[in-house]
Amino acid sequence: MNILTNILASIMPEGDSLAMVTDSLATAAVAETPVVEAELSMWELCLKGGIIMIPLLILSVISIYILVERFIAIRKAAQEDKTFMKRIKDYIHDGEIESAMNLCKKTNTPYSRLILKGITRIGRPMNDVLVAIENVGNLEIAELEKGFTWLATTAAGAPMLGFLGTVTGMVQAFFAMASAGSNANVTVLASGIYEALVTTVAGLFVGIIALFAYNYLVAMVNKVMKQLEAKTMEFLDLLNEPAQ
Repeated sequence: MNILTNILASIMPEGDSLAMVTDSLATAAVAETPVVEAELSMWELCLKGGIIMIPLLILSVISIYILVERFIAIRKAAQEDKTFMKRIKDYIHDGEIESAMNLCKKTNTPYSRLILKGITRIGRPMNDVLVAIENVGNLEIAELEKGFTWLATTAAGAPMLGFLGTVTGMVQAFFAMASAGSNANVTVLASGIYEALVTTVAGLFVGIIALFAYNYLVAMVNKVMKQLEAKTMEFLDLLNEPAQ
């Protein structure tokens, strides 16, 4: 070090200080030092969450499956034939009850099954017809809402699992810090903190997906319910026409 200092002192211009030259060299060395950026893949990030990530993964897969499967089923149930009720009306006025029933079976939609049940009750008191139709309607809505309980449970339970992972992660972090004693540092706390933060994010993410999926599917089912109510009222009006 003394030899390097003597050489610098002999070659540097007058008026310049040794400290200024040394600082310049240090700055250049720092500038040329490559910065290593740490990268963490999504898979590695999930692994940092610990065992809590397993039930969260299962809940997310179930939620996505229910969303896709119920969306297809409800969308199919909401399809409407604009000429259906007109043809039913013509068949009933012409006394072709068997043809009306065959049309309902061929259409195979929730509202056609309601009308089919009503046709089988023709000739009975109107209240009996209405009760029969309502019972079928309740069964159809229950069928459309199959799996909704899972979505509601996931929407409420996934964030709770995430918070559970947060607590267990922080417990591990403080335990590691206590075990390290005077050697405790950020590295010692990293594993527990990773688990705490990752599970929180994962739990909220899964819960938000399930919540939005649940509300969206409920809105679709409500649309089908309004359709069933409209068809029911139209059919009851049809049965009242001959008496007028």
